Amino acid sequence: MGARISSLKARKILDSRGNPTIEVVVGIRDNGGDLFFGRAAAPSGASKGRLEAVDFPVGGVDKALEKVVEIAPKLSGIDAFDQVKVDETLRELDGTPNLSVLGGNTTVAISMAVAKAAASARKMPLYQHLGGNGGFELPYPLGNVIGGGKHAGGYAPDIQEYLVIATGARKTSEAIFINARVHKKVGEMLSEANSSFTRGKSDEGAWSPNICNEGALEFLARACELVSDETGVEVRPALDVAASSFYDSEKDLYVYKREAVTRDRGEQLDFILGLIEKFKLFFVEDPLHEGDFEGFAELTKKVGNECLICGDDIFVTNVERIEIGIRSKAANAIIIKPNQIGTLTDTFKAVELARRNKYVPVISHRSGETTDETIAHLAVAWHCPMIKTGVVGGERIAKLNELIRIEEELENKARMSRLR
Repeated sequence: MGARISSLKARKILDSRGNPTIEVVVGIRDNGGDLFFGRAAAPSGASKGRLEAVDFPVGGVDKALEKVVEIAPKLSGIDAFDQVKVDETLRELDGTPNLSVLGGNTTVAISMAVAKAAASARKMPLYQHLGGNGGFELPYPLGNVIGGGKHAGGYAPDIQEYLVIATGARKTSEAIFINARVHKKVGEMLSEANSSFTRGKSDEGAWSPNICNEGALEFLARACELVSDETGVEVRPALDVAASSFYDSEKDLYVYKREAVTRDRGEQLDFILGLIEKFKLFFVEDPLHEGDFEGFAELTKKVGNECLICGDDIFVTNVERIEIGIRSKAANAIIIKPNQIGTLTDTFKAVELARRNKYVPVISHRSGETTDETIAHLAVAWHCPMIKTGVVGGERIAKLNELIRIEEELENKARMSRLR
């Protein structure tokens, strides 16, 4: 069975921050002449790794739309079931290592839309089209409860994300609702503690209070304890420090403006280790800046099995960067963002490399999101134990609700992934 690309269209749509991004619709025609479509949209991040793919070419989304018109004839006729060929062609058409001509958002939207069209032609869900008929594993959702850094503003914490994960959940749906319960609990606690709290939220729907870094973690940890007691399900706090966003490379210092504190590498390591121990953190993302493989390795060694040390900006879903990390023994988990690398094929290579080397792959949204639900299917198809996709907000729950549907569809064929 084959199905050839017959049409390619793109449009400018809004992301969750009200910024423009790209949505692509791909049409394919099978050997019998039947037509099938796939639609996908690309997100955009605020906290970006320096080495990730360029999101859009010079000229932004409008220029990307022009590029889609230019390349559409060159993609026409390619077999949509040959995802590798589709993605290799996109890279050839761009011709740059960082996808600066077409933009990583453009190529990833096309790549995902082709996969969706192919799944439609095969009359199966995307996770099955990409993952085959083997055992399906559902991920634990990792969600942002308190936001700071580039996702918030004013007097919010320097640390970017205060996260929650229901490690004791028996089903993805159970974990999703427990995360939402923690989110509500924290909102209530913040309101009770400070009558002037406006219940303002950050980019990802997390609470954005006027609070210090460790103070925010105290609220989150307490809420996790309370919800664990109420539900009988273990719930753990976690962090995305996004350290590159406040690292001063000239001074080689981490500058915490909220508390007027600077830390050198040793002090930063001690600070993070102290938080892991005090609050029993399950996961810490980007605790050091994106170039510090040695520091990541030192932290990973010191925490052992106590906590997952995850890299995002340091790896940017790039096989070459991941290989450096593996050789350095830096981190034991990796954030997977398809638009960082630009195609599904390259994303899958990153996931497989991580899994072969016992790194936990964490499929992830971006801060500027759309209602596209593709990453929910990728998590299931590629056996990613965790999915980072917020707790509330339409663009976040689009992925979470899709996981609930997938869980229901799989019935007794589904099982939860192993977190470690």
